[in-house]
Amino acid sequence: MKVGIAGTGRMGAAIAARLMGLGHELTVWNRTAEKTRELAAAGAKVAASPAALAGSAEVVITILTDEKAIEALYSGPQGLLSADVAGKLFIEMSTVRPEVEVALAAKVKQNKAAMIDCPVGGTTGPAREGKLFGFVGGEDADVARARPLLDQMCRRAEHVGPVGSGARMKLAINLPLFVYWQALGEALLLCQSLKIEPERLMSILADTSGAANVLKVRSAAVSAYLTGKDPGPVSFAVDLVCKDLRTMIAEAKALGGTLPAAETALKCFEDAARSGLGAADQSVLPSRWAKRFRK
Repeated sequence: MKVGIAGTGRMGAAIAARLMGLGHELTVWNRTAEKTRELAAAGAKVAASPAALAGSAEVVITILTDEKAIEALYSGPQGLLSADVAGKLFIEMSTVRPEVEVALAAKVKQNKAAMIDCPVGGTTGPAREGKLFGFVGGEDADVARARPLLDQMCRRAEHVGPVGSGARMKLAINLPLFVYWQALGEALLLCQSLKIEPERLMSILADTSGAANVLKVRSAAVSAYLTGKDPGPVSFAVDLVCKDLRTMIAEAKALGGTLPAAETALKCFEDAARSGLGAADQSVLPSRWAKRFRK
């Protein structure tokens, strides 16, 4: 299949590598051209513009940072929708508010194309292995059309409602994870006087009913941060956590509710970002909290 991917940051590049490895004919575009070089070296074509990308593909996957980036990509000069996209399918995978996806889908439909939203749970490792968890919003026929690609990218792709439903589900599943990082930091603070070696301490915490699934893959990174060692590649940066938490809080406000736990977590992540850790992995937060109160 001829697939286009716009947005080749960490996740977009990992998804691109997965699909290219399965034999799809891939064309990519990124605002920062440097981020397409590794994929180009592996055999992907690089489009000169979003419009050129849309013109070359049957299905276009977009995975971007925020609403502004989506607006520029789809509706800007030489944007995706400036091309003849009639009959094409767009799979929008960014983490944004549901209303953004609903409005975008309407624009896509006006151009005689179809769109589903499918933000995913998982990081770059699962993305390269096709083991993401997709949260899909869209019309039944459009989701069915996307299903072969979704099943190659995801270990599980759940259709949870119309366009925008995937975005809402993604915000919901990320919220307890982000709150957990702060809770883990507070737990580490309570354990300081025990003088337990970090790897053993994380093993204990990970093997309890209070542990989150994320510790199965990130406990080693937390231990590394605690001991000042290299934690390995960044899976999801602190700055992106802050963006997602702000999005969750805004969505709750629009629904007439509040998210006090998320609001507190946001303050802690923003404090970490201000201290220079914005580009660090989200798993830095627990060790930072414990260390700041170390006696």
